[in-house]
Amino acid sequence: MSSVRARVWRFTVEKGMAGAEAVQAVEIVQGSPPVSLAAVVNINALACDLRKTVDQRVRDHGISLLLSYIAGSPGTGPLGVDCPALDSSSLHIRRFVSECTGLGVMTAVSEALFGWEPGANGLSSFDVLPGKLVGTYTKKEVRPDLLYDLAAVPLAGEARGRRRDHEQMFPAGKGTQPQKTRLEKLAQWSVDHDDHAYFMSWVWLGTGGVYVDIFLPDGSPAMAGLRTGWIDAPGSATPWRFRVPRPDPRRRADMESEEPLLTWPDDVPGSSDEGPADGAGAHVGTAVRRAEPVVEAAMNRSFGREDTLGTFSGVEVRGRWTRGDAAGPAHHEVLLGVLGERVPLDHRAQRRGLAAPAAGRLDVFLEGRLLTIVHPVDSPRPSWDRIQAELLE
Repeated sequence: MSSVRARVWRFTVEKGMAGAEAVQAVEIVQGSPPVSLAAVVNINALACDLRKTVDQRVRDHGISLLLSYIAGSPGTGPLGVDCPALDSSSLHIRRFVSECTGLGVMTAVSEALFGWEPGANGLSSFDVLPGKLVGTYTKKEVRPDLLYDLAAVPLAGEARGRRRDHEQMFPAGKGTQPQKTRLEKLAQWSVDHDDHAYFMSWVWLGTGGVYVDIFLPDGSPAMAGLRTGWIDAPGSATPWRFRVPRPDPRRRADMESEEPLLTWPDDVPGSSDEGPADGAGAHVGTAVRRAEPVVEAAMNRSFGREDTLGTFSGVEVRGRWTRGDAAGPAHHEVLLGVLGERVPLDHRAQRRGLAAPAAGRLDVFLEGRLLTIVHPVDSPRPSWDRIQAELLE
C-alpha cells in the first residue's frame, strides 16, 4: 500500500440572483492518505468493461502502459512516477497517464475522506450514465467524472491530473489558474443542479511522487462525517477568493460539454430513459441498480475468455497476470481476475488496512466481480492460497 501527499481546501461559493458569483477557498490540512496501486488499476479497468468497447488485449495493454509510468513503493512509501519516461512521451500518452492516475487517486481519497466502500456503495461514470440519470444531468455543459452513491448523498467527483516539473510539488500560496477555472465551472454546475454535492481532486505528478489538491465545498453533506486519521499537519490560513464569470450565451463553447455524453444501449433491459428525474439524490441508487445487467453481461464475457486461477469462497476466479513493461523493463505485474459471481464481503478488514497498512501484505483490491493485485516483479509471485487468505482476512 503506497501513499500520496495531500492538502485539503475548504471553499465557499457565494451565490447571487444569477447563480454562482464568487469562490473563496482556504487550505485547512495536509496529510498522506494511503493509495492502493491495485485500486488505481481496478477503477480504470472496470471503466473499460462498462463501456463494452475494449477487449482483454486492449485492456491489458492499457494496464501495462499505466504501470510503466506509475510505481508503488515498499511498505507505506510514496506512489512514484517515472518522470524521464513520461517527459519523453507524446502529449496524449502523458494525458492518459495523468488522467488514469487522477481517477484512481480520487477514488482512494473518497475512501479516506468520505468512507466510500467499493462494492457497498454505487459508482458511475458521467461518460456512461445509466439511462435514468441522463434526464437528471443535462448533456450540454461541463460535468464531473465520477458519481459516488454515498449513504448520505450522491457525490460528484472531478479528477484532474498534471505533470509538475518543480522541486516544490505543491504550487505555493494560492491555487493555480487552471484550478480556479475548473472550480468556477463546477460551482456553477452544482448551482444548476440544485446545489449538488461535489468535490475536486487535482493530482500533480513529478519527481517528488504523486501529490493531490482536494477541494471540498463548505457545508456539503459529504463533509459531515469526514475521516481525519491520515491528517498530520495544519494548512495555510491565507484565503483565496476569485469572481466567477458568467457564460456568454453567444459562445457555443460555453454551452456545450467537452465531449459527447454516452449512455447505456437502448436494447438493454431497464436502460431506457424515462424522462427527467425530480432530483439526483432520489434516483442514483435506482439508476445504478438498473445498470447492473450491463455490468454483469460485460463481466460474463470477460469471465468466459480467461483461464481458471482458483476459487474464492467457493466461486471460480479466472484471469491472467500482465507485466507493466510497455515503456521499458517492468517494475510491477498485475493480476486482473474476474469472479464467476459476486461474493458478499465484510469490508471492515479492508478499511483497517487502508488506515494502517501492514508490511508484507499484498496490494489487492476487489470491486464487485473484478479483482486486481499488483506486486513487484523482483519478488515471488503470490500463490493463490495466499491471495485467498488475504481476501478472507
